[in-house]
Formats: sequence, C-alpha cells, structure tokens
Amino acid sequence: MVKVSVLYPNGAGRTFDMTYYLDTHIPMVRQKLGDAVKGAAVEQGLGGAEPGSSPAYLAMGHLLFDSVAAFQQSFGPHAAAILGDIPNYTNTQPTIQISEVKM
Repeated sequence: MVKVSVLYPNGAGRTFDMTYYLDTHIPMVRQKLGDAVKGAAVEQGLGGAEPGSSPAYLAMGHLLFDSVAAFQQSFGPHAAAILGDIPNYTNTQPTIQISEVKM
C-alpha cells in the first residue's frame, strides 16, 4: 500500500479553508481518481510539541493507493485540475510525499 500525503505548512499569513477542502476539493479528487483511491483521510493541525505552540502544518491530506504506478496513472490525466484548485482553499505551497505503508 502506498500513501500520498499532501502537507500544507503553517506560517505567518498562511490560510487554509478546511470547509472548502472537505466539501469541494477532496470529493473532486476522489471523483477524478476513481477506484484507484483505496482510502482517504484529512487532518487539521491543532498545535506543536510545546504547549500553546502553532502546528507545523495547517492541514494534511492523505490518499491510499495499491502502488505508486496506480497513483501516477490516476493522477496524471487530472493533475492540472487538481493542482489548479489549490488557490481556492490555501495560500501556502504544499509539500507532497509518497510513502510505503508498513502496518
């Protein structure tokens, strides 16, 4: 199993519209990627390690796929639409990581 994580860094002046992300962006991504998506999760940052500190990330989105190839084949044709939607919910530049899930 492969997990594609999209991490939205926190910082001064950075914003994130969680309602738009949950109600519009994620459903659009799931629709476009279809059956290749085996699972999805969204996390909203609450805080850092120190009490009262800001979270390192405003939000994180995670999608599960059977393989890197399955992700690439499903994402490729829709990359422009999916990436083009980012300014509709955040002004931060996301970091993408692909990981192999071991558990």
